[in-house]
Amino acid sequence: MIVGVTLVNVSAGKEKEVYVKMKEIDKVKDVYHVFGEFDFVVIIHANTLSELNKTVDEIRRIPGVTKTQTVVGAEI
Repeated sequence: MIVGVTLVNVSAGKEKEVYVKMKEIDKVKDVYHVFGEFDFVVIIHANTLSELNKTVDEIRRIPGVTKTQTVVGAEI
């Protein structure tokens, strides 16, 4: 399994709307609203790197998302 931790920035005032949309995405397991440089930390579980990339692309297409940064890990 591939685990992605995606940091997400959103436009001011769009936090709730983006949060709800991210929670609806199949491979998204957890979404945390955080304070600091990023607005959300999103935990993604995927079977392949391709699935992970498609999930991050889906997050990027949500209206209000302005920036993402992803760290990828794999089970050993």
